[in-house]
Amino acid sequence: MSVLEIRDLHVTVETDAGTTPILNGLSLTIRTGETHAIMGPNGSGKSTLAYTIAGHPKYNVTSGEITLDGEDVLAMSVDERARAGLFLAMQYPVEIPGVTVTNFLRTAKTAIDGEAPSIRTWTKDVKSSMKNLRMDPKFAQRNVNEGFSGGEKKRHEILQLELLKPQIAVLDETDSGLDVDALKIVSEGVNRAKAETDLGVLLITHYTRILRYIHPDFVHVMVKGRIVEEGGPELAERLEDEGYDRFLPEGEEDTADAPVGSEA
Repeated sequence: MSVLEIRDLHVTVETDAGTTPILNGLSLTIRTGETHAIMGPNGSGKSTLAYTIAGHPKYNVTSGEITLDGEDVLAMSVDERARAGLFLAMQYPVEIPGVTVTNFLRTAKTAIDGEAPSIRTWTKDVKSSMKNLRMDPKFAQRNVNEGFSGGEKKRHEILQLELLKPQIAVLDETDSGLDVDALKIVSEGVNRAKAETDLGVLLITHYTRILRYIHPDFVHVMVKGRIVEEGGPELAERLEDEGYDRFLPEGEEDTADAPVGSEA
């Protein structure tokens, strides 16, 4: 069993207005085999948490710890975090011109495992995963995310998840921009990955609709860079009915992430 532990995490970002605090003492523990959903209003710091775990240089950790099986994640480079078993499915996947999906995936797998996968086995695995995700086989020879629709980009993120087999996956609003059919397909991919590898999942979302397909063991409400309430799946249903107003002073909006243009 692997354990990702976040303890009293404080994170800031530099803006034109100066140093802005975003995470304000956040603590969370995720184990393999568990699915955690983090929900909260726009600007509550959810995406900041995701990118801080992954090692985005925009975000400055001023205090606190992130460890994976006792190892200091904050001391690791981005690629070292990936090799250690951390995975981020981005809210806005980037395009990589000149690099085909096939080359990207095999290069990533080789870097993580320390050796190149067998061509025969790898080709079979890629084709099988693409079929399960209803991806046209021609996408394998297209440049990464170049000209992909929003749904195609999200399927490609889950394709990476299935093939790279991390220990802990952070899914940053994977449901955004997906129609009902695509949402089901993407969710099935996450569930397959978890069933096959005992994956630990940190699922960041605004809405409960994805939780109908990816069932959380734990739900956490995040407001102003902190976890303010925790519970089981029933908490998500309560949020669907009541919203987040009860966590905020009357008339106040939560905009912790606004300086970096993030919705979460």
